[in-house]
Parts: sequence; structure tokens; C-alpha cells
Amino acid sequence: MKHLIFVVDSDSEILKLAEHSLAAAGYAVRTSCGEDIATDLTNCHPSLFLMAFMLPRGSGLDFYRQLSQTLQIENVPIIFLLDQPSEQHRLLVLESGADDCIAKPFSPRELVARIHAVLRRSSSRLSPSPELADLVIDIGAMKLSVRGNEIPTTTLEFRLVEYMARHAGQVFTRDFLLDSVWGDTQFITPRSVDACVRRIREKIELDRANPTLLKTIRGVGYRLDAVTAWQSSSNEDCSCAACRTPYSMMNRDLSSSKRRRIAGD
Repeated sequence: MKHLIFVVDSDSEILKLAEHSLAAAGYAVRTSCGEDIATDLTNCHPSLFLMAFMLPRGSGLDFYRQLSQTLQIENVPIIFLLDQPSEQHRLLVLESGADDCIAKPFSPRELVARIHAVLRRSSSRLSPSPELADLVIDIGAMKLSVRGNEIPTTTLEFRLVEYMARHAGQVFTRDFLLDSVWGDTQFITPRSVDACVRRIREKIELDRANPTLLKTIRGVGYRLDAVTAWQSSSNEDCSCAACRTPYSMMNRDLSSSKRRRIAGD
């Protein structure tokens, strides 16, 4: 069965370009200007959303949040189309939990490549076998195995790996990770994330100088690309803020991270 890509944009030329490019690549495509999308979604189950960051009625980000609260689409990957690919907009999109973003005007090859990459990461997260996974996480026992070998971790290292594994493929800033994993811990800085990532890489990467599992995204933060298998049957053991309330942090002022932190890990 073909993957269905749902494209939402008020620009008819963008809709035509996306539809033609994706159809030529073998995807099924539905397009919408955003007016009747809720009705359309009751009759189809998209594999991925490609949505404009700005829509006639406001932010595409806000629109997607509203849809997520009323329809069962929280786990559907989303890529935002940016009219102004500034660093501020890229950070806002990626911190919101989006899987990727792409600037307009885009080339058909880049669009197809990015969608293919997101769908590949998404499908690999659904049901990988432990034998094929890079990481195996046993939540109840707080055990982490890498390529079949159990490795020791501190509680903080385990929580960071677990959180990023639950959101594999997403890019997170240091401040977002501090809020999500460190929580209300006092006397910490964004450098605390760097130090923790460095220790984790020493344990999970074959070549720390060229990491393939836990990557640095220059100018933004970090992304975990590892395929993870889970040995726990539920998410109840995860106490991070984002797993308890996935959208609770999205409306937070991005300047909130300027509070409290001064030193330490």
C-alpha cells in the first residue's frame, strides 16, 4: 500500500508542485488549502503531513496542534514548509516536535528525499526487533544495550537516551532537553547537556569523532538517529515532562530557558 502524504498549503502552485513531485515518486497524495482538512481526515489515514508554517487563518503550527487535540493524529510525522527559513523559525518548528522543515521554494528531489527519510525513521521506530535495533532499552530495569552489549549508565544518561529514543529523528535544542529531562534541577546550564551527550557517545558510538547514532545538528542541538527496541510494555515509567503532556511545552515562551541555570551537571 502506498504511503499517503497530506499536503496543506494556501498556495496553489506549491500544492501542484508537491502533488506532482510526490506522485512521481510513488506516493499517494491529498492536498488541502486548510479549509476542510478536518472533514478530509475523517476519510483517510495519512502517513505524513506536509504543512505550511503560515496559513491564511494563522500559524500552521497552531492549526496542527488543534487537529492533534481533536483527531487521533499525534503520531503522524509532520514536515513544515517555511516561507522564511530563518533560524528563529527553524528553531520554533523543531522545538515544537516537528520531524523536519523545508524552505520554499523547494526542489522536488529535496522534498522527496526529506519525506522518505522521515517515513523511514518513523517506520523503524514502530516495531523494530531487538536483533535489528541499534539500542535496546529496558525501562523497568533501567538497562541500555548497544548492538547486543549491555552498557552501564547513570540515571541521567539513561533518561536522556530514553527520552531522545522516544522522539528519534527529532532535533532538540539544549534548553528544550534541559526542561524535558533535567526538569526543575537547579544550577545547570546548556553545557550540562553537552557534557552528558559526550559521556553517552563514549558508550554508544563506535567512532566518537564521527557519531552515527547521536548527532550534533550545527546551530540547533542534537538528534538521535538510532533504531530502538523496547523491552517494556508501557510508557508509564517515563516521567519526563514531554511524555506526560506532549503539547504542554509547545506554547512556552522560547525565552523561558534563560532562567535559573548557572553551573554544574
